[in-house]
Amino acid sequence: MVRRRLSEQSFFVLAAVAKEPLHGYAMLSRITELSDGRLKLAVGTLYGIIDRLAEQKLIELDREEVIDSRLRRYYRLTDLGRHTFREEGARQATNARIAASQLAGVVLRPHRGEP
Repeated sequence: MVRRRLSEQSFFVLAAVAKEPLHGYAMLSRITELSDGRLKLAVGTLYGIIDRLAEQKLIELDREEVIDSRLRRYYRLTDLGRHTFREEGARQATNARIAASQLAGVVLRPHRGEP
């Protein structure tokens, strides 16, 4: 069982580094790509999430590089992070199946004020 549910933003940070370690700017790009543009994090928001996920031992520093006199820190999933990411993905998939089954055949009407 997942220790704690992940926010959408935290979920996408884990998704971004699931395949390979990434630095912050690459994470921002990957998150935007993975979310089909729905989620665009500010740099400060991203680093706050990185700090929290590192404290929870879900991600860790992989390496540091200096590129054009700037330090890049690359982060990767930990084993706990991979496990948590899998379980949270399964939980969300279950919720999506429940929603789809409940809405099957239901005609959705727009809310008041919507066309």
